[in-house]
Amino acid sequence: MFGIIRPCRHGLDEGQQAAWLAHLCGLCLALRGDHGQFARAATNYDGIVVSVLTEAQSPRRDGLRRTAGPCPLRGMRTARVARGEGARLAAAVSLVLASAKVRDHVADGDGVLARRPVAAAARRVAAGWDRAGTRTGAELGFDAGALTAAVDRQPLVEAATGPGGSLLAVTEPTETATAAALAHTAVLAGRPGNAGPLAEAGRLFGRLAHLLDAVEDLAADRRTGAWNPVAVTGTPLPEVRRLCDDAVHGVRLALREVEFADAEGAALVHRLLVHELRHAVDRAFAAGAAGQFGPPSYPPSGSDRRRGTVAGCAVWTGLFCTGQVCCRENYRDPWRGRRRKGWCRGRSDNCGDCCDCCECCECCSCCD
Repeated sequence: MFGIIRPCRHGLDEGQQAAWLAHLCGLCLALRGDHGQFARAATNYDGIVVSVLTEAQSPRRDGLRRTAGPCPLRGMRTARVARGEGARLAAAVSLVLASAKVRDHVADGDGVLARRPVAAAARRVAAGWDRAGTRTGAELGFDAGALTAAVDRQPLVEAATGPGGSLLAVTEPTETATAAALAHTAVLAGRPGNAGPLAEAGRLFGRLAHLLDAVEDLAADRRTGAWNPVAVTGTPLPEVRRLCDDAVHGVRLALREVEFADAEGAALVHRLLVHELRHAVDRAFAAGAAGQFGPPSYPPSGSDRRRGTVAGCAVWTGLFCTGQVCCRENYRDPWRGRRRKGWCRGRSDNCGDCCDCCECCECCSCCD
């Protein structure tokens, strides 16, 4: 799985953990139900935000959960999982996001995708996911064409960008896509007045996702010659950090204008889109600094081998299921072999002890 919002038990209280897992499993099962078993590979953390937002705005609580059967990733236990339009919209968005990720790996020639037959097959899978996401979106009244158009426009924007170019011009397609997705949660929940502020939150969320991905990949992309917006435009890392911090602040301000129907759901939204976004920024720039000024993060000579998309996903699953991504001091990125620090190692959660409500930014210096 991929995405910039990666909460764990150290950052969520018991109720929020249960709700988060309900939405994670709900997204995975919505992908399977609408698009088949293989589509579950498109499950990603950022898409879950769509489901969380839809539920938090919904005035009717009945029918938002169902009991799912045993699953290996839950230790063969049943669970109450999210269901309904929010989960299905999250599935549609996730398919388009995953399609873009596959195309990006193909363009970079990662692992087995450097081979033409494999790359051609991956492109067909990505195209199929685009069509599936568009079909499900249409059933929910959502024009997923905005997402696929943004994905198609991205290579053109990158081709037109050179040294001294605008970094925000490169992030615009991602911003447009995420703004449309988050705004439609207001429509599904019957709160059209929320569409404006959620579109703004989505736009800034998309900017963050794009920039943080670029920062985390910066050192590796420089070594391999892969296209990276930070490197190509020559934007200094302090300026990129400023843009990211401003985006986190903007998301927080936009959420203040959103009317939620459920206090617990609103608290989870705030936890994910304010606190966890700030953690994501800290995590990405820590990794970026280590990659720029520390030793190379690839495995030693003789084991410097990149995995393809399928093999990488399989190893990622093992790392998540065994808790290594969360709590291990260091682990290796299954795709690129870079050394990464466990999410809970060295993170500071200054806001966690003062309050749980959506007004906690008023009392916490970490969210200023």
